Amino acid sequence: MFHIVRHRKYWYLISLLIIVPGLVSLLFRGLNLGIDFTGGSMVEVRFQEEVSVEEVRTVLAGHGLEQSVIQPSGDRQVLIRTGVISETQNQAMVESLGREIGALTVLRNEAVGPVIGKELVQRAIWALAATVIAIVAYISWRFDFKQGLAAIVALLHDTLIALGIFSLFRLQVDSAFVAAILTILGYSINATIVIFDRIRENTKTAKKTEPLEDVVNRSLWDTMARSINTSTTVMFMLLALFFLGGATLKTFILALMIGVVSGAWSSVCIAGPLWLDLRKRLPWPKRPAGARA
Repeated sequence: MFHIVRHRKYWYLISLLIIVPGLVSLLFRGLNLGIDFTGGSMVEVRFQEEVSVEEVRTVLAGHGLEQSVIQPSGDRQVLIRTGVISETQNQAMVESLGREIGALTVLRNEAVGPVIGKELVQRAIWALAATVIAIVAYISWRFDFKQGLAAIVALLHDTLIALGIFSLFRLQVDSAFVAAILTILGYSINATIVIFDRIRENTKTAKKTEPLEDVVNRSLWDTMARSINTSTTVMFMLLALFFLGGATLKTFILALMIGVVSGAWSSVCIAGPLWLDLRKRLPWPKRPAGARA
């Protein structure tokens, strides 16, 4: 049986090789924030004939708005989200769509202010902070504080990988991305708790001469099939949604796919081994009977 825990320095190094470039990109380039955070215009129109996203984007390119988010929103309806533009530019864009594609009806034409975006950022940060505090409190009560710390580092690992990839490839971050991050936290912690639970059970039944390192490794392999099967089946569903679910879901699904992969990795290669390191280096609390470090 391959000793995962004994080679944990390599797993930490692999994670750092992925996280560090993303962190550098986050520091120097930031995220490509969408209209939900920066403010802009939101226009929804219904055409009399079927129209494709490419046709709408071609018309918008004539106004320098080809980077806008264009989403089908119903039968012959299209939702267009642009950056901040003037009322004159907005009117010219709508007139061009009607002239070059066909007759249309404007269903919605709204301006989203940056104040709303700032409020959304604040709420997202509060939601993440509340989630982290609740997770630490629950795991500390259910297991021990060091496992709570290890779980939070694993969650931070998954969040930084998702943020870093979106920053590196300039993928647009909108409110769906925030929802995806919170979903990733829930998925990742679920797999981590299963492993911690198995570690706790195995430490109770382990021989006194069995090193804790071997107990943790045995626990990882006990749950390996469950971790792989769960992640694989979830990825099948996400891939189907990514290719067949439409443009509206792509940001959300892409973030989830990154989170599922990084979550499976961090649960097996980061959380358990990191808890072992914390047990060795932090003197408190006392270790449970039945295993030695």
